[in-house]
Amino acid sequence: MVGDEKEIVVSGKFPRIARLKAEYYEYVEEPKSFAGKLTSDGCGADVLSFLDYTVERTPRFNLYHEWESISVVRISTYEHWWKQQIKDKTRNMVRKGPKVGVELRPVQYSDAFVEGIVKMYNESPLRQGKPFWHYGKNFDQIKADHSSYLDRSEFVGAYFKEELIGFVKIVHGRGVSNLMNIISMIAHRDKAPTNALIARAVEICAQRNVPILHYGLWSKRGLGDFKKHHGFERMDVIRYFTPLNMRGKIALMLKLHRKAADMVPEKLADALVSLRTKWNARKHAAPRPATGQ
Repeated sequence: MVGDEKEIVVSGKFPRIARLKAEYYEYVEEPKSFAGKLTSDGCGADVLSFLDYTVERTPRFNLYHEWESISVVRISTYEHWWKQQIKDKTRNMVRKGPKVGVELRPVQYSDAFVEGIVKMYNESPLRQGKPFWHYGKNFDQIKADHSSYLDRSEFVGAYFKEELIGFVKIVHGRGVSNLMNIISMIAHRDKAPTNALIARAVEICAQRNVPILHYGLWSKRGLGDFKKHHGFERMDVIRYFTPLNMRGKIALMLKLHRKAADMVPEKLADALVSLRTKWNARKHAAPRPATGQ
């Protein structure tokens, strides 16, 4: 914890970059004093990186900054989103769940709800072709993971025959609401619970007069297409970088703070993602039963 009890994470080798663990939900208000506290606490980082408010279009601080792309839906009314921002195929997917018996309901953060999440998370070690980082966690770990910002969060559960098959956690902020978690069971994908949960999140934001719903970074390929079908678009937000030592100054001057993956051509990146998905699927595939001779 640093300063006003904000938790940081430090990653990378050179430079070592410190960020708020809860970016998009917490913000640095006084960069100079915050950076000084990081240095005096010996956090081991070379650079502090932090985001400005999602709705802020003009840099508030005289610091080096770049633009980071996120996915958002701009909301006026639910009716406008339904009629103008999505197409017939997506509308049909949103309708599908309720037609086959999926019920959406607001839920309190209780032990029974967490037990449903644990079952959902342990359904498969893979999600979107990658190892699922919640897989294998126990009840206490999952309960702690999702207990943040309960004073400004809403949970909506998707239930089929009283079984939790999907949920969304919406965290409300300054002029924006965030989809902090949204997931559904793979076994019930045919009922399209995730589509219905996104629609309910848009409806909640419209009712609260929240103009922007944020859902992670701007995405490509499968997840990116899914977001586009639900009215999400690219929005650039301000990310600041400030050096904490001489190593940090040199790294920023040489642009070494940027991820190597961002330099890979898109076609090559697509091919590598496809290979990774196939490799993970083979690695985690169940062994074939032995056959008799």
